Amino acid sequence: MMVKNSTAARMKVIAHRTGDITIAAAKAMMIELLKTKMSNGVAHFAFQKKDGSIREAFGTIQSNIASAKTNGYGISRECFNTTAFFDIEKGEWRSLRWESLLWVA
Repeated sequence: MMVKNSTAARMKVIAHRTGDITIAAAKAMMIELLKTKMSNGVAHFAFQKKDGSIREAFGTIQSNIASAKTNGYGISRECFNTTAFFDIEKGEWRSLRWESLLWVA
């Protein structure tokens, strides 16, 4: 199995945060799937918020959908070990910590 450099880097961060390489591998692959789905349209997924509650979201990273709320300036959320997405329901950009992703539909 081939793993992208970005997926391997995510796996390392998740393993450090969770202490479990098996969980890290699964979550890193889910992040890859999520980013692919969001780049192709709207993805349905769930993650655990910092307060412990579970949040279902519909998000995208397609510029034609989120362009009104995108200015193109700033630091990528990847630098903070998170993934940014445009929340379709809230109409705003959000981000999630990699290890908090629970499932991708």
